[in-house]
Amino acid sequence: MTTTTCLNCQAEIDKNYCSTCGQKTDIHRITVKHFLFHDLLHGVWHIDKGILFTLKETIVRPGQAALDYIKGKRIRYYNVFYLCLLVIGLNLLLSHLYDSILHTEVDPKNDTIAVSNFFKEHLKAILLSIIPILGLNSYWIFRRLKLNLAEQFILSGFCLLGMLLIGILFSLFDFINKFEIPSFMTFFEVASFFMIPLFVSWTYYNATKGLYSFGGFFWRILLFYICVFTVLLLFLSIIVTNLTDGKGAFYINL
Repeated sequence: MTTTTCLNCQAEIDKNYCSTCGQKTDIHRITVKHFLFHDLLHGVWHIDKGILFTLKETIVRPGQAALDYIKGKRIRYYNVFYLCLLVIGLNLLLSHLYDSILHTEVDPKNDTIAVSNFFKEHLKAILLSIIPILGLNSYWIFRRLKLNLAEQFILSGFCLLGMLLIGILFSLFDFINKFEIPSFMTFFEVASFFMIPLFVSWTYYNATKGLYSFGGFFWRILLFYICVFTVLLLFLSIIVTNLTDGKGAFYINL
């Protein structure tokens, strides 16, 4: 059934979608068959397609993907912040799975238990705090991008998503190496560990492509790393100092 008046907002329509609210003009009666084989499957496939496309773009061209999203090419992308939360949840699930298989135990007398528990309980907030830290530093270091602060957060969101994805690989290789199966797996574990911070360089290099010379980008990304790691170490030292009664234990058994 088609209609010339939108049933949702009552606006006049003459095409397939309402130009005011976006509802389709082709309205069908809901049946079990149509629900199962059209609405449900189409909805699941649409979500999966958006997620898979966003994940692929995050790894292949994170900076340009973020700029495309900022410029308005958004229909094919899944919300990067929601996706970060999903990937963080997957990391937590895998971590619990690995711990249950390995029967990991923590010494209750260990002075760092409070620090370890704090990071586990607030992991989502801690990881998401990386977004404003990256965004604020990028805002004044990579000025030629001409992005406002909110747009910088979109770019840093894609950066965090890529680091989280690599983090899944790192935790997997680390888990495999606990069984001491093939020695070459240690190489993949070490490589994935260093790829996590290096992904920051790839993101901002991809975003600023053509805006800076190699030397201009190199000193900026070096300054960027120094600023970001300084802020992270400052926050880490404050947290650890408060949780260990000023002992300053920096060993965290996660």
